[in-house]
Amino acid sequence: MSRKLAVIGMGHVGSTAAHYIVANGFADDLVLIDLNEDKVVADAIDLQDAMPNLPYHTNIVVNDYAALKDADVIISALGNIKLQDNANDDRFAELPFTSEQVPAVAKKIKESGFNGVIVAITNPVDVVTSIYQAVTGLPKNRVIGTGTLLDSARMKRVVAEQLHIDSRSVVGYNLGEHGNSQFTAWSTVRVLGHPISEVAEAKGLDLTALDKQAREGGFRVFHGKKYTSYGVATAAVRLANTVLNNALSELPVSNYREEYGVYLSYPAIVGRDGIVEQVQLNLTDEEVKKLQVSADYIKTKFAESQAK
Repeated sequence: MSRKLAVIGMGHVGSTAAHYIVANGFADDLVLIDLNEDKVVADAIDLQDAMPNLPYHTNIVVNDYAALKDADVIISALGNIKLQDNANDDRFAELPFTSEQVPAVAKKIKESGFNGVIVAITNPVDVVTSIYQAVTGLPKNRVIGTGTLLDSARMKRVVAEQLHIDSRSVVGYNLGEHGNSQFTAWSTVRVLGHPISEVAEAKGLDLTALDKQAREGGFRVFHGKKYTSYGVATAAVRLANTVLNNALSELPVSNYREEYGVYLSYPAIVGRDGIVEQVQLNLTDEEVKKLQVSADYIKTKFAESQAK
């Protein structure tokens, strides 16, 4: 069965995701879409120039929404990162741009007859995921945001650095908004065979400081190079592959939680149908309160985006 992926928005993140897909042979067919015709054509040619030196072949289609009809997964990477320049580290700085562009793109996706899974990277991702679902009319389980899949990776990196271990050996989640109201749910984090609370006490780890580092990790990268790309593109492609492979992996992604009435990041089992099953964590009272604060913030911002 042919594997077909699409990337909409060929900026730093979209082009990084496309290269990761092509270099690893994750798709047989790849659709690339961007308003800047010269840029997306140049990216397609550049990727085709890479193929003679790769062990894989990928068929590339450019700026054809009709080609989305039989795609398995669409990765939405559109955005305007320049709006972050004077934004005081707030991902909602891109909302004036994305709240106009996303509905237009979503309408074209719907018109194409697409019935796969949408993976949204576009910021602010929880609100944007809600917009995609509302406009396309796709079932909520088929519209997912990368959410805190990236923030959880950042948490794993900072914890692993402190303990001098591989970041893949850290288990646990950041929850809530992919933004400033997110938090590390330390009750979910395990390292070296123990809950991190025990390890922190034994080794003198400052969990409050590590939570801050994880939350602000993206801004540190942004201030250094004016965008982030590798971390989030890898998270998005991992999510797309989880859908393609029907891997049934438990991932902290932005999914619609009925009890909060909003899209936010919370672990779910992901497979070919998108969100296959929602996980229920046993959080502490403090973590439950933090998650509610995050949910309320996202809900308010989504309402503002719809009121324009």
